[in-house]
Amino acid sequence: GKVISWFQGRFEWGPRALGNRSIMADPRRAEMKDTVNTKIKFREPFRPFAPVITEEAVPDYFDMDYEGKNYLARFMLTVERFKEGMGEKVPAVNHLGTGRLQSVRREWNPRYYDLIDQFRQATGIPVLINTSFNLRGEPIVNTPANALSTFGNSGIDTLVVGDYIVRK
Repeated sequence: GKVISWFQGRFEWGPRALGNRSIMADPRRAEMKDTVNTKIKFREPFRPFAPVITEEAVPDYFDMDYEGKNYLARFMLTVERFKEGMGEKVPAVNHLGTGRLQSVRREWNPRYYDLIDQFRQATGIPVLINTSFNLRGEPIVNTPANALSTFGNSGIDTLVVGDYIVRK
């Protein structure tokens, strides 16, 4: 039930958080969407979050031609329908039966992949909520000092910067 902020490696260029500057949480609880929206991102509670999923689990969760869209999914550029019964397993990232997914392969981002896989081993679910590591109206964090400030000014429970972990 905790929310973590994840600051790893180099800054990512583009409009999406792809695992180096992310806020992540458990997608199995529908209320987690409201928690992240209101206590962390300080935005309207109806706004959806993206599921980040291990690449090998995509065919189990999404009704899509993954081979044809794997590049889009890698960069969170496609919205796809959940397979029947799968969206209910991850209600915090299920928006009207769809999700704007990000798929992760270990070779692309080993530490991020391993985090998602550890969650899968603990819960049976290879999916996390993924949203950009920033507060409403602010840019995505770019330095450890930015990360610490955002962590301190929000309801995030844990900050991970490289190998260092800070808890409230």
